[in-house]
Amino acid sequence: MLTLAWTEEYELSLPEGHRFPMAKYGLIPDQLIYEGTITEAQIFRPEPIVEEVLLLTHCTDYIRRFRTGNLSKAEVRRSGFPWSPELVAREYKITQGSIDAMFRAQTYGVAFNVAGGTHHAFRDAAEGFCFFNDLAVAANYWLSLYPKSRILIVDLDVHQGNGTASIFKHENRVFTFSMHGKNNFPHRKEVSNLDLPLPDQTGDQAFLELLNQSLPQLIQTFKPHQLLYLSGVDVLETDKLGKLALSRAGCMARDQIVFECAKKHQIPVTVSMGGGYSSRLTDLVEAHCNTYRIANDLFF
Repeated sequence: MLTLAWTEEYELSLPEGHRFPMAKYGLIPDQLIYEGTITEAQIFRPEPIVEEVLLLTHCTDYIRRFRTGNLSKAEVRRSGFPWSPELVAREYKITQGSIDAMFRAQTYGVAFNVAGGTHHAFRDAAEGFCFFNDLAVAANYWLSLYPKSRILIVDLDVHQGNGTASIFKHENRVFTFSMHGKNNFPHRKEVSNLDLPLPDQTGDQAFLELLNQSLPQLIQTFKPHQLLYLSGVDVLETDKLGKLALSRAGCMARDQIVFECAKKHQIPVTVSMGGGYSSRLTDLVEAHCNTYRIANDLFF
């Protein structure tokens, strides 16, 4: 059964004209229900994460200042979002959503967080619309329970997972793999275990060949027990900010490669949806929904 984390707090109200497309978070589950890919019963609504779990990844002072609205003006600018109590509630639930999905993936093979993919968040700082690094928090919590586990983070969002790379730079139980636009944000990159920077206008063939060469080999050598997948659709040619040139079919093929590799090796997959900034909201929602459809076809 395909399951996904979603709650009304994911749809944060922001000042008019803000570029971040918040509407997609409600439209994705609505579309999947409408077409019959899922039912309402397959949606689970996360509770706020407890700070004891956040502290496995993020710094005490940073958590406190974010929760109480005491970030500096420079920190708020770096985050990209104006602070509000509603934002805090949203981030606490998004982060728990990826933990909940990780546990559901053990039962079903794959599970989703409709939001998440907040890979620019560092231990002590927000950046690029990211406050808590949901996949890093999920990985660290899993390792606290199962310390002999190995976790592969596959980040195929158009932006490098700089926060994720920084958080795990001294953790050999987590392998960070990022394929991203070479000339895109963040302009100061961190060092992942494997970075594959892509030139502008990289299209389907080059992207898929590189992924097909890299991911199976990583799984063979690292032998992960868990796969955390950031499936941003800002790799699309229609994306306003991405600078790559994948078609919608190419984006689907990307997802299929990841899911087929995981299924072949019986590795549970936890998916966070990540970014997407296509001009037409329908393009954005359809591309995200394709990730669910492919997982549903392969696993169920």
